[in-house]
Amino acid sequence: MASQDWFDRDFYKSLGVASDATDADIKKAYRKLAKDLHPDKNPGDVKAEQRFKEISEAYSVLSDPGQRKEYDAVRAMAHGRARFTAGSGPTGGFSDDVFSGFFSRQSGRQPGGGFGNQGANISVEDLLSGMFTGGGGAGGFGQAPPRTGADVEATTTLSFRQAVEGDTVSLRRGDGSTITTRVPAGVKDGQKIRLRGKGNPGPAGNGDLILTVAVQPHPLFGRSGDDLTVTVPVTFAEAALGAQIAVPTFDGSTVTLKLPPGTPSGRVLRVKGKGVARKDGSAGDLLVNVSVAVPQKLDGAAREAVEAYAAATAGDDPRAGLLEQARSS
Repeated sequence: MASQDWFDRDFYKSLGVASDATDADIKKAYRKLAKDLHPDKNPGDVKAEQRFKEISEAYSVLSDPGQRKEYDAVRAMAHGRARFTAGSGPTGGFSDDVFSGFFSRQSGRQPGGGFGNQGANISVEDLLSGMFTGGGGAGGFGQAPPRTGADVEATTTLSFRQAVEGDTVSLRRGDGSTITTRVPAGVKDGQKIRLRGKGNPGPAGNGDLILTVAVQPHPLFGRSGDDLTVTVPVTFAEAALGAQIAVPTFDGSTVTLKLPPGTPSGRVLRVKGKGVARKDGSAGDLLVNVSVAVPQKLDGAAREAVEAYAAATAGDDPRAGLLEQARSS
């Protein structure tokens, strides 16, 4: 964080301590807040993540004696306590010694309080510029607080079953190391998952791993949201007369469905609770799409039976009215 921000930031307020708090008080307050606000304890909570960064910045300054002293000096300036007054010497004088350490480092301050030629030519603008660009040397205003490591993006391909049921996967990093993580149940094709603390390491902790999931298709089942889908063929007789049919489910068992007489091809029947499991313990449904199978070859009695049916229903025209509907506006 650039030191200009110190004028507008109240690190003591961020940690909930007084400006004269001891080092022990500051450390105690930070540890309590960090425990409550840590991203691992608040996944997906943007506000908590922002507060965690705020207290980390505050602690990085206040826990360092040198930075805390300079921060207190800057805060004093911001509240109007640093001002110029008349005094002896080529530069006048200061009511506070906010700049004394700076001049001793930057301006060649002489013993006894005087300044050499270099110091006599320094303006207030030069003074502030040097402060804000880190001119004060090590531990100065330009020092940045510790940061978390960088986030890492990766992709992984899961089978349909791994995506529905969840699984533990291993990912190889660019440096050859391996990350093992749990992919939650119910992930969708193309979904991005943020895995906290699985990214690159940094002084303030690891970054995150952003994992994009590709899901392979299943030979039988499909998916619509949290519902699973399956197409089940039935014979013409079953569809016309009605029947009890066995339908496979994703867990390997079967359920028996009642097919009402006159069920058309494309009718969808619903089996409750046989879909994708949700976080709250509930589950989607299994949607059974009925498909009337047409025989590819008819011989003997089967052909005669179909011909007899055709003769018996010769007056029925399932396409009646299509032409009129096509011509309507």
